[in-house]
Amino acid sequence: MARRKNRTFTEVELEFMNILWNRGEAAPEDIRDSLLQDGRTLSGGSIRNVLAIMQEKGYVTRRKEGKAYIYRAKIHENQAREGMARDLLENVFAGSESLLVASLLERRDISPEELEKIELLIAERRREKT
Repeated sequence: MARRKNRTFTEVELEFMNILWNRGEAAPEDIRDSLLQDGRTLSGGSIRNVLAIMQEKGYVTRRKEGKAYIYRAKIHENQAREGMARDLLENVFAGSESLLVASLLERRDISPEELEKIELLIAERRREKT
């Protein structure tokens, strides 16, 4: 049986994607500099290896500029979030939206502002369904 393609990034891939989503595009050296600002160090070779894997997976594209490659996210941030949320829902919560929401609400104290936003989203969704 063929393995289903996972829409969830590894921790490092997600770090790289966040950099690319924020910058638009970046060379490996730019990614290294962004990681360093967050106190994270990876060698240039490791960064290039991760980018090659991400390109193979279809997450990024690259173009040659001079002697360097410039990378750009191939997947939009919202598309990635939706895919990761679907994977989480299916794989962890057996497709139960109510269990997922209950887990999120129980995980920490939620500010009144966040609760209000959640309530507005639910109300909006109900209007769309009627």
